[in-house]
Amino acid sequence: MTQLVTFGEAILRLSPPPTARLETADQFDVWTTGAASNVAVAASRLGTDTAWISKLADTPLGRRAVAALRGHGLTTDVTWVDGDEGRQGLTFYEHGSTPRGSTTVDDRERTSIETVEPGGLPMDTVQDAGAVFASGESLAHSGAVVETTQAVLRAAGGKSVLGLDYRSDLWSTEEARETITGLFPAVDVFVTSTDDANRVLKQTGKPPEMAHQLANEGDFETVVMTRGEHGALVWHDATIHERDAVETEAVDVTGQHDAFVGAFLGRRLAGDDVGDALAHGIAAAALTRTIHGPVPTIDTAEVESVIADLDDGSPGASGGPLR
Repeated sequence: MTQLVTFGEAILRLSPPPTARLETADQFDVWTTGAASNVAVAASRLGTDTAWISKLADTPLGRRAVAALRGHGLTTDVTWVDGDEGRQGLTFYEHGSTPRGSTTVDDRERTSIETVEPGGLPMDTVQDAGAVFASGESLAHSGAVVETTQAVLRAAGGKSVLGLDYRSDLWSTEEARETITGLFPAVDVFVTSTDDANRVLKQTGKPPEMAHQLANEGDFETVVMTRGEHGALVWHDATIHERDAVETEAVDVTGQHDAFVGAFLGRRLAGDDVGDALAHGIAAAALTRTIHGPVPTIDTAEVESVIADLDDGSPGASGGPLR
């Protein structure tokens, strides 16, 4: 039985070297990324039997995306379509440092996932999995993605997990709120950041209060909330579990939230309690902040080493934001 199944879009991210600019770069680093695929990579690299499912164009770029994911040890189960029926999504990312912000240029229209249907996905794998994670990032593409995500969450034989993963360049907060809340009845575990909970779902108050409100409104079993420079918290069984962030030198923060989610879900599926799973998520996020690129290329030994330091009280209590 597959422990974790993730569903969502995978895109190719092209980035110039860290000190270069998009308009002048003559070479690019390429990663397969996306909330669902990154969560799958993190979980797989940390020992969870993981499968990523989606719909992709059968083109050199689509095959390149899948080959990269398979290289991290996870299973991919993809519905392939001809290139004239849908294309591979791209995004161009330029890393910025203060006072210059980072720049993202998306090329994600008419991608193959826009026409995904439940019948094209391995629903038997979904039904047999210990948990299924779907990313809200992909919902902005089409009504078909929303309907398929709902079907995937409802078909989950284990826990159904939805990540908000809001992208302001893909849709408005109003559209996201209406769509995300419409999926709440099919969700057991809801994952968000405090920023997204505030701007998209209009949650106010201190983070523990926001988590409690979300749990009540969505009737969730668990609410996972990353808290920027203050770490993360989990609401579970009416109890708040909190953990501070680990102080790091931030190289690239774009994959840390997904690393947190993949590590947390993996440990919960392995039988860890909420506190231990939270510690693994914090450690995975911290390590991913130190890596160039959005993909959490971390391993179990590194995570356990950070956790040992956490237990000793060695690392600082604050660091770069988790999201």
